[in-house]
Amino acid sequence: MSKREAYSDTFTGEADRGIRAVLGFDDEDESGRKLRRLLLKVINNELTPRQKEIIMLYYYRDADIVSISKMLGISPQAVSSIMSRARLKMYKILKYYI
Repeated sequence: MSKREAYSDTFTGEADRGIRAVLGFDDEDESGRKLRRLLLKVINNELTPRQKEIIMLYYYRDADIVSISKMLGISPQAVSSIMSRARLKMYKILKYYI
């Protein structure tokens, strides 16, 4: 059986919109800078090393799920699952500041 290469990596939902909103704030805006700093603290302090690595690749390096899975040697489904858990954890913390 051949390995499935195609995988949808379009994330939707409240958690992803919230994270992208934080990353999309204008640098001139003080509240945007504070939220980005908070997001980085959450990533560094609250996520597992694997979650942190995947989140950084996806949101900061603009890598898609298939390329992340190839880089890390895991399935795209595993990347998606890890990212989903990480995003929800991040959003639960960030929702109080958004």
